[in-house]
Amino acid sequence: MGWFLGLGIAGLVLLVLSLVFDGVLEGVLDSIGGALDGFLSLPVIAGFVSALGFTGAIVLGTSGAGAGVAAGAGVVAGGAVGWGTWRFSRALLRDGSAPAPRGDDLTGTSGSVVTAVPVDGYGEVLLYLAGQPVKYAAKAGFALPRGTEVWVEAVLSPTSVAVRPVER
Repeated sequence: MGWFLGLGIAGLVLLVLSLVFDGVLEGVLDSIGGALDGFLSLPVIAGFVSALGFTGAIVLGTSGAGAGVAAGAGVVAGGAVGWGTWRFSRALLRDGSAPAPRGDDLTGTSGSVVTAVPVDGYGEVLLYLAGQPVKYAAKAGFALPRGTEVWVEAVLSPTSVAVRPVER
C-alpha cells in the first residue's frame, strides 16, 4: 500500500509543480507528442498518477484483492481522471472570443447626453462599447439638453461622435 500512496502523493506534488512553474515544465513533454498535443500535459499526467495511486491504495486497503487488481483499478481510475482533466483543460483554453470592439461599432447605438450638446460645439454622451460605459464628445445639428436619449449617426474620430435625438 505504501507504493500506491507514494504514487498518489507524487502525482499531487507534480500537479503543484505544474501550477507553480506554469509552462516551464511543459517543454519537457513537447518533443514527445505532436499528435497527442495537450494529452501529455503535466496536469493530465499528475491526475493520472494521483488517481492511480490513491485508487490502488483504497482498493488494496478495503478489499482482500492483491496488488495486481488494485493496480488495474488504479489504471482505470487514472485513465478516467486523466481524460477528464484533458477535456476540462481543452474547454478552458478554447478561444471562442469575438473580435475586439472598434469605434466604428458605435454607429447605430443609443446612449444619453451627460453634458448638454450646444448647436455650435461639443457636449458629452455616455455610450456602451462592448458592455462598458464610455464617454464620448458629441456633436449634433441642434442643441440637446442633459439626459436626452440619442442615437449615434457617425463616428467622427476615436473620441467623438455625431448624434441625433431618439424620436419615440
